[in-house]
Amino acid sequence: MSISMIGLFQEATPAADAMDGLKNAGFELGSFDVLTGTPYPEGAFGEHVPQHRLFRFPAFGAIIGFTLSLFLTAATQLAYPLVTGGKPILSIFAMLIIMYELTMLSGVIATVIGIIFESRLPNLKMGAYDRRITEGWIGVVINLEDESRADDAEKVLNYAGAVEIKKA
Repeated sequence: MSISMIGLFQEATPAADAMDGLKNAGFELGSFDVLTGTPYPEGAFGEHVPQHRLFRFPAFGAIIGFTLSLFLTAATQLAYPLVTGGKPILSIFAMLIIMYELTMLSGVIATVIGIIFESRLPNLKMGAYDRRITEGWIGVVINLEDESRADDAEKVLNYAGAVEIKKA
């Protein structure tokens, strides 16, 4: 059974100490995070910053769109060959507009899908939360797969100076 625990702090320094303590206690990176309503720079608390792969989504989407549009326009012109004034059946200039539009459309759609995927949305398993985080408090959340290390996490949060610890 998974458990989620949040330690509430009023200052940034003890929250950063809690993050370091959890790291030193052997909790795996990515299982704990910082929640704050104040905009701190990324990595200010020593949290694990995952590498994003968002740049790949538009590139692959554009490649797929270009390939699909090339096939679609060429197949359409070959399926319905209309020879006009001795011009070639496959007209590149007529194909360019459709190829551009479909490339951009699929690139944009892939980007939106990538943003949703990289933002880890929707988050179906909500962890512990406290409303005071929106009032300026800082929360250090740790998600555990089982309750065997819950006492260790609670000790680390208490040692760092957590004002309150909640479990969910």
